[in-house]
Amino acid sequence: MIRVVAIGECMIELSGRLGQDLAPKLNFGFGGDTLNTAVYLARALSQDHQCAASVAYLTALGSDPFSDRMIAAWQQEGIDTTAVQRLPGRLPGLYMIHTDDHGERQFFYWRDQAAARDLLAEGRDVALAETLRGADLIYLSGISLAILAADQRTQLLDVLRSAQADGARIAFDTNHRPRLWPDRRQAVAAIEQTAALTAIALPGMDDERALFGTGDAAAAAAAWHARGVEEVVIKNGAGPCLVSWPEGQVAVPGERVATPVDTTAAGDSFNGAYLAARLAGLDPAEAAAAGHRAAARVIQHHGALIPR
Repeated sequence: MIRVVAIGECMIELSGRLGQDLAPKLNFGFGGDTLNTAVYLARALSQDHQCAASVAYLTALGSDPFSDRMIAAWQQEGIDTTAVQRLPGRLPGLYMIHTDDHGERQFFYWRDQAAARDLLAEGRDVALAETLRGADLIYLSGISLAILAADQRTQLLDVLRSAQADGARIAFDTNHRPRLWPDRRQAVAAIEQTAALTAIALPGMDDERALFGTGDAAAAAAAWHARGVEEVVIKNGAGPCLVSWPEGQVAVPGERVATPVDTTAAGDSFNGAYLAARLAGLDPAEAAAAGHRAAARVIQHHGALIPR
């Protein structure tokens, strides 16, 4: 049985628009980059590869009805939720997507007091270490790092280091959100520390430019290898991704979609399908093609999690 654990934050999502009378017409949902990847990874393992695997999501939520609904929805996807911490009196983060008359979207966040920010507070690193014991693959992102205070990031890295020593492989997507960091310097430092533990890196070119000033995919891959990462996938939106590993380096073209509907979770779904394919034994180039196919399906639907 392959065991995967994804670490991060999932928030309540409100989407829609304000009517002329200012009465909100909103839809309720939830979203989070690592949660999206966990769901698409679990779907791919069960539907595409028929692998004996479990995918767990590790986060902190409140004791409220919204947190209850999140967990129920994840369980319907086959996600193991036993590692979800429930913090009494706390709430999940919240974000709202506002769509204007021209279809343009704006995102507004209320997450400063989110339960996930205390994932490792008050000695919870011990429980985290126990949850990760025996994991084959651990997945996290730059957002997983950014929501934590500096001391908790240090604790997380210590726990990941122990898990790696026990045989877990770590997969990491930078998924840079500047507003979550005090400054770029701190973001780069945390990402460099995580890179030293990473087996599979899945950054995007936009992040490479913003964080490191790298404008070339080959140079970006070389930099990740220099940090000690064995397997690197440099994503580039709808363009080809560059896959680089000890046996070779190849650009894998994307799937053409004439009219994308919503690009939300394109990268997250790519990551999930890629990691599932690698766990199923496909080589990195084949896994990247599977990632492109998954992303192409997702961007033809509204929302991060498309119907099964």
